[in-house]
Amino acid sequence: MKIALAQLNFFVGDFDGNLNKMLRATEEAKQQGADLVCFPELATCGYPPRDFLEFDDFIRRAEGSVNHLAKAAKGIAIAVGSPSRNPVIEGKDLFNSVYFLAEGQIKHVQHKALLPTYDVFDEYRYFEPATEFNIVEYKGKRIALNICEDLWNLGNENPLYTIVPMDEMMVHKPDLILNLSASPFTYSHAGERIHVLRENAKRYGLPIFYVNQVGSQTEIIFDGGSIAFSPKGTVYEEMPYWKEMVKTFDFDDVCADTQTVLQAKDKIPLIHDALVLGIKDYFGKLGFKQAILGLSGGIDSAVVAVLAARALGEDNVRGLLMPSQYSSDHSVNDARQLAVNLGLQYDIVPIEPIYNTFLQTLKPHFWGSPPNVAEENIQARTRGLLLMAISNKFGHILLNTTNKSEMAVGYGTLYGDLCGGLSVLADVYKTEVYELANYMNKDGEVIPENTITKPPSAELRPDQKDSDSLPPYDILDAILLQYIEKQQGPHEIIKMGFDEKTVRRALRLVNMNEFKRYQAAPVLRVSPKAFGMGRRIPIVGKYLS
Repeated sequence: MKIALAQLNFFVGDFDGNLNKMLRATEEAKQQGADLVCFPELATCGYPPRDFLEFDDFIRRAEGSVNHLAKAAKGIAIAVGSPSRNPVIEGKDLFNSVYFLAEGQIKHVQHKALLPTYDVFDEYRYFEPATEFNIVEYKGKRIALNICEDLWNLGNENPLYTIVPMDEMMVHKPDLILNLSASPFTYSHAGERIHVLRENAKRYGLPIFYVNQVGSQTEIIFDGGSIAFSPKGTVYEEMPYWKEMVKTFDFDDVCADTQTVLQAKDKIPLIHDALVLGIKDYFGKLGFKQAILGLSGGIDSAVVAVLAARALGEDNVRGLLMPSQYSSDHSVNDARQLAVNLGLQYDIVPIEPIYNTFLQTLKPHFWGSPPNVAEENIQARTRGLLLMAISNKFGHILLNTTNKSEMAVGYGTLYGDLCGGLSVLADVYKTEVYELANYMNKDGEVIPENTITKPPSAELRPDQKDSDSLPPYDILDAILLQYIEKQQGPHEIIKMGFDEKTVRRALRLVNMNEFKRYQAAPVLRVSPKAFGMGRRIPIVGKYLS
C-alpha cells in the first residue's frame, strides 16, 4: 500500500477553498501512485473553528464537503477530518471525527476520544468523546484511525486521561496507525512530537503515518512536520516545516526501519520562521496586504520590521518615525538606516508640537502636578494616534512591537504602544528578541549594529533606560519563564537563587497588569504558554499579594 500525507494550509470556514485544495491534493496523490490520501484534523472546516461549530449551517457545509470528497474517492481512498453529528440526545451534539472514504462512499467514521481542554484547546466545549474503537480494512491492511491527542496520552508521568485509545484498538490487530492532527507549533513541540510518536510506534510495534496541517489561524501557528515512523520507532521521513506538500510513502519501505536525518529544531530559527508565517497568513486570510509600524530605532521595532518585510515583501511595509524631544539622534538614524537596509517606505513625523499642545491643553487640569508617567504616556498615545490614522487612511494593519517581557510586567501604554491589529513579539522575551536580531544579521547587517548594542530605552524622558524601571532583562526573563511557562510560584522561584525582592516585584507586576493584556491585540504563539486565549488568569485576584 502507498499512503499519501497531504500537509496543507486550511482556512477556517472557507469550505469551498478547503475542499478544492483537498481535491487538487487527491489528484496529486493519484499521480504519485497513492492508494490512500490523508488530510489533517477538521480539514473540511479548518482548525480551530471554535463557536462556528454552534451554527447548524456550518456543520451542514462540512457534511457537504465530506460527501463531495466521497464522490472523488474512486481509485483512491481518502481519510479526512471533519465534525460529525452525535445522534444520541445525551451529551454534546458533535464529534470530532475522521471519515474514511472509498469507492465513492463513506466506509467508516472514527471519533476522537481524547478532547484537550487546556492551553489554547477547548474541544470538550463542543465535542463528545468517542467510546467505541474500531478499525477499517482497505487493500488488505487493517488501519487504526485516530486524531491528534489520541496518541498523546502515552508515556506521560501525569496522564490527563483515564484511557489510551490505541490500547482499545489493539484488540482488532491493526497493521498501521493513521493519525490526523492539527497540532499547534511551539518552539519545543517538534521535538516532543517525535518523542511521543516514537513511543507509540515502539509500544504497539506498528508503523505510524502522522499528518499535520501547516499555516496560521490568527494567533495559532501550525508547522507541518508530518512524519512516517517504522514499527521500531525509527523516523522514516519527516516532512518539511512551514510548507504545503503532498508526499507518498510506501508501506513496506517505512516498515524496513531505514533511519532518516531529522530537520534541525533550533529554537531561534524556528521562532523566526513561525513569526514570518504567522504574519503572512494573518494578512492573507484577512484579505490585507500592507502593514504599518512605528520605527523607534529600538530592537523590537527593528525585528518586527524585518519579519514583516520577509512575510509581506518590503513594498508592503511602511514605517513611521516619530521622534520627540527626548529621542536621541542615533535612534532616528538607526531607524532610518533600518528602513533603507530593508527598502521600506518611511515617513518622519516629529511629535513634539503635538505633545506640547496636549500639555498646554491639559495644564489647567493637571493642577500644577509635577511631571510623571502621565506625560510619558501622552507621547506613546500620540504615536499610537498617528499610526492608527495612517492605518485607517490607507487600509494598513498596524503591527504591535511589544515583546513578552514588556507585556508581562505592563511596560507598555494602553492606546499607545500597545495599539495594533497583531502582536508580533508578545510571546518572545526581550533576551530572545536580541537572539532573533543576531540571527537576522547572520548573512550580513540588516538591523544596524547600534540598535543591537545600545541599552534599551523607551526614550520618554531625558536619559531614560529600561533598567531604571525593570530588573536586567536576563534576570527578569528567567523569572518570567519560571512563572509563566513553568507555573512556578514565588517560593519555588526564590529557592532557585533569585533575589526575593526582585521575584516578588516582578510577579506582582505580572498579575496587576492582566487588564492590559485583556485589551491587547492577538499574540502570535510560539512558546508553550503564550498570553492570550491559552492563559486564563483573573484580572482581579489576590494570589501573590
